[in-house]
Amino acid sequence: FGIRTLLMVTVTLSPVTAAAWRENDVTGEDAYPPLWDLAPENLLDFPVKDNKIVINAWNYQERLGVYKILLNASAKYFGAFGPQNSGNILWGLPLQHGWQFHTGRLADPSGVTSCGYENGQHLCQSVRSWWSCMNYYLAVIPFLGAVEAGLFGQLPYEIEILPPEDQKDDFCYSVKDCWSRMPKLMDDWKDFFEVKNSATFSSFKLDDALGLMWKAHTTSIAYSLPKFQDSLKYLSGPEANFGKDWANAVDFIAATHFCTDLPTTNHFQAFLPQRMLVEGDVLPFISDFSPQQNNILLSLRVLHKANKLTGGLLLKLWQKAMSTEAGRERGRKLIESLTSS
Repeated sequence: FGIRTLLMVTVTLSPVTAAAWRENDVTGEDAYPPLWDLAPENLLDFPVKDNKIVINAWNYQERLGVYKILLNASAKYFGAFGPQNSGNILWGLPLQHGWQFHTGRLADPSGVTSCGYENGQHLCQSVRSWWSCMNYYLAVIPFLGAVEAGLFGQLPYEIEILPPEDQKDDFCYSVKDCWSRMPKLMDDWKDFFEVKNSATFSSFKLDDALGLMWKAHTTSIAYSLPKFQDSLKYLSGPEANFGKDWANAVDFIAATHFCTDLPTTNHFQAFLPQRMLVEGDVLPFISDFSPQQNNILLSLRVLHKANKLTGGLLLKLWQKAMSTEAGRERGRKLIESLTSS
């Protein structure tokens, strides 16, 4: 496989037009995750009990607040990359979470409870939701890694994350707890925030920051994917396949050091399915999806199958092609040219 062939295979993973790559403006309220303005923006906005800041990460608004606090605390490092903190590469995390909430992917897919539904506990995030459980490792772990790295300075209280009603052993709930149970994950996220929080950040390149962020991101997914395999049984066949295809695609996207700032992520997400997939949805012929959304889903499916059939060789070749800054730049430019044609 040549680099162009590899890029052709994965081009639709990043459906961003040329204009989107150059866009630096925030595009109004729709650019932000649902309920962004109502989410906590300071650690002391959460309740304090027994000298601990207590966060319910199974409430959408509170988990969103964790992201908002991360974005606010790291804003000073990304001022040169866009106005109103729009160039912050952490935007990809809350925007993905907002998309999951908006499309019903955080609700109880088993239907046993009303968690996450309009006529029940609307802001509840179900521990039966595969998406919600996977996202925990891209929300709580980065946040606690940032706490350990000193991003928020000296805190007056410890942080405590409330456990879900079930599957308590699948998660960790404090800096100490997470360090003891999943040191590699905490280490990777701490490394990202530590470098940004250091005096050497002035000479730190965006490509390096993206590299550390994506390394931590893929580590989180690799750790959580087998842990929540059983949760896929609550989803329809097409939705479960999409979840696995999405997880596989992240490794390919990560290798390019894809920029996850506010405008780029928003353009990317416009091509993702705006509802849960159900039995009877057949790719690429889902009638209420746009041709682009159908094509993206089909491309993710083909990419996953091809990588599986080659025993992961496709990903290794792709990562090799993306192993230099020049290679990654060529990759992104080729993706841009192909998606804008």
